[in-house]
Amino acid sequence: MPLYNEQDFLELEKYFRINLINTASGIRSPFLIGTCNEQGKTNLAIFNSVVHIGANPPCLGFIMRPHTVERHTYQNIKETGVFTLNLVHTGIIESAHHTSASYDREESEFDRCAFNPQYWDQFSAPFVQECRLKMAMALQEEHLIEFNKTILLIGRIIKLELPDGSVLEDGSIDHQALGTAGVSGLYSYYKNSAIKQLEFARPKHL
Repeated sequence: MPLYNEQDFLELEKYFRINLINTASGIRSPFLIGTCNEQGKTNLAIFNSVVHIGANPPCLGFIMRPHTVERHTYQNIKETGVFTLNLVHTGIIESAHHTSASYDREESEFDRCAFNPQYWDQFSAPFVQECRLKMAMALQEEHLIEFNKTILLIGRIIKLELPDGSVLEDGSIDHQALGTAGVSGLYSYYKNSAIKQLEFARPKHL
């Protein structure tokens, strides 16, 4: 049985270590984050670090890597204060994955990766027409994580759109019906399948 300690992490080959740690947190949900700058130039990038922050008020967060290179998503959010979260489904994983390539500032991933931008009312950030679950987000806070210089961005959900038949009676979203993809690490994608829905847990002997 493989066992790694902190000294092992230091001695592991670089990309082996990256893949090992990136996949240790299991399967997560990939999102396409849509932004634009003040001139309206669009940007689209895949993230697998989106997390639930709270339901009242409704908010989600995600992690930005250190600013060792240009971060177009971060720069656009700081300029405009808004962004979109577009949940990736299994039918678009190859195009969605390709948004992680390093495009120039002048290039839009919408054009290069064959996605269509969609706009709601006066909300400036672009949505992904091909996605089934979409959220309009307003930046609320950012927190520098001193330990590794990553940044936690927290956004308030302004609007949420999803297809008919994808919300269960109790308000839960049916991700199997949506075809929501899962991702482990940077490259490995999965299908979601429901096992069962349990009740709210109360203390008892099992």
